[in-house]
Parts: sequence; structure tokens; C-alpha cells
Amino acid sequence: MYNQRQMFIGIVIVLIGIMFLIGSIFNVDAGRICWPAAMILAGVLLLVRPHLLNPDTPGRIKLIGNVRRHGEWQVTDDELWIGIGDVRLNMIDADIPVGETQINIYSFVGDVRVSVPKGVGILASSTAFVTDAKVLGHKGDYFVTPFEMSSDDYEAAERKVRVEMMGFVSNLKIKQVQVEEADADFSEPQESPDEIPLE
Repeated sequence: MYNQRQMFIGIVIVLIGIMFLIGSIFNVDAGRICWPAAMILAGVLLLVRPHLLNPDTPGRIKLIGNVRRHGEWQVTDDELWIGIGDVRLNMIDADIPVGETQINIYSFVGDVRVSVPKGVGILASSTAFVTDAKVLGHKGDYFVTPFEMSSDDYEAAERKVRVEMMGFVSNLKIKQVQVEEADADFSEPQESPDEIPLE
């Protein structure tokens, strides 16, 4: 999956470069080509979605908006498509199943924050043109460079969560905290009911 995302971002970069090259050679406004191409690409992604993740995995689309989950909730495999928005997943009091749970997030501009309790393994990755990552105490900025990091106990953990992010500009913050710690960043309402589920 990670190699597939690297290949995808590489193809996108090549296509954008080709469009601007054609625009320069033939004196064509490349901006007028990019937006239709982006719409076509979004349509292709929706068509190939069943091949990106288990077809039984639920998916949600929000062009502009936020997804927030906190308190007692069931963590399951999930897929989120967000144009511009924030994702807040506080798993401190959540029911995390045994085994690996995968959450895929696709966004144009996205800010993702995930908090898991100590003892739960966490792996985070981002494939984007620009990634600002603050994961498990590590900070870094990445330009057209895939990012991946996991907790030391990830492989051995009984419960583990895998968060994979893909987009244009990604801000990724992941941390493990003690169960009794309160986090003000997550004291917001859960996701609004106006989401449109993917078929």
C-alpha cells in the first residue's frame, strides 16, 4: 500500500509537470487544464476505491468540514475523503479492537490529530506534496517525500492503529498519552451528521 501511494504521488507530479510543459511550449494557460484534470483524477480515485481498501470498509466524503470523534466510540477500519478540513480522533476512551485497525484519510488540505492511549501501537504515514509532521515527539517538514513512523511497541502490541494520509498539504500530529490525561484539543463535538457515505 505504501509503495502504491508513492507511485501515485510520483505519477501526479509527472502529469502536472507535463501539463505545465505543454502550456509553456504551446502558450496555453496550464491553470485552465489543471482544474479539469484534478476533477478527472478525483473521479478515477472514486472508481478505484474498492482496490485501495477492503470493499467492506465504510467511507465518508466531506468536501469542506471536520470529522471529530472522542469519548466512548468503536474504532474500526475507516476511510475518510475530505477536500479541506480537520480530523480529530481521540481514542483515549474508545474501544480499540484486538489486531490492526487501518484508517485511511484522503484530503486536499488536511489537519489530522490522533491521540491513542499508552500500550496501543500506532503507525502513521503521509504521502503529500507538503507534510508537516509531529509524531510521537518527532517533528519534521517533508516536501514531496513520503513520511512514515511507528511507535516502538507497534509490532508487539496487541492492539494497533495504522493511520495513512494522502493529500496535497498534510498536517499530521500523533501522540500516545496516559489514559487519565485530559486533552483540550479533543473536547469538541463529534462529526456532524451531514456526511455522505460512500457507496
